[in-house]
Amino acid sequence: MLRAGVYKELASFSLEASLHLERGEFLALQGKSGSGKTTLLRIIAGLESAKGAIEVDGELWLDGSKTLPPQKRSIGFVFQDYALFPNMCVIENLLYVHNDKALAYHLLDLCDMKDLAMRYPHELSGGQKQRVALARAYMRKPKIMLLDEPLAALDPVMRSFLQTKIKELHEEFEATTIMVSHDIGEIYRLADRIAIMEAGKIKAFKEKRDFVGPGKHLAEVVGVGEKFIEVAFIGGIYRLPKMKEYQIGELVEVNIEGLRVCTTSS
Repeated sequence: MLRAGVYKELASFSLEASLHLERGEFLALQGKSGSGKTTLLRIIAGLESAKGAIEVDGELWLDGSKTLPPQKRSIGFVFQDYALFPNMCVIENLLYVHNDKALAYHLLDLCDMKDLAMRYPHELSGGQKQRVALARAYMRKPKIMLLDEPLAALDPVMRSFLQTKIKELHEEFEATTIMVSHDIGEIYRLADRIAIMEAGKIKAFKEKRDFVGPGKHLAEVVGVGEKFIEVAFIGGIYRLPKMKEYQIGELVEVNIEGLRVCTTSS
């Protein structure tokens, strides 16, 4: 369980946020750029100072101005820019965090990266690098997992694939997770709740059922076949009948009730 009530003066506003997450819960943080989302994650990780209190499973990480060092917090943190060690191969990046080969290879297997264990970061694609970063973040079996827009730079198909991996890792390790995301489909697929952040304050919490309502929505065309198209929507890849000619990247109107999951994309 995570309880947090933190305060920090920033250049243009004061960050003042309170959170209460049950063990294993997945919360998404959404808000405009510069609203304090990443700062809040860094405070929870101990990478930035703040006043207030942070308690995880009965252990105080922040008490007033007294703080537990980042290395003593049971935290996994995944950034958008991967942050891999360029001079270490994939398996070495994982073992640097915790010297447990069995766990490292298990995580690489979960992320479909076991066959690339001896590759170096410069030999990997962006999606492969992010899979390594995800696996590495779970090497200490953290109580709290922080995800700072980890999939924002990837194409829709790779985003959907990695969302599946994030979901599988979350289900196996049951880390309480906070993810910053602007992608409502990603949030819909992964999160239990969403927190709306504005100018350093959490303005509202929403339940998953409130994410996407009935009616028509826009989806992005990511694949075109002879008789069908594939679209990216609410965190998944879906197949629809081809009614006319489409271009990759084109936006189309879809009705939730008419969507069919494209099972081959997983």
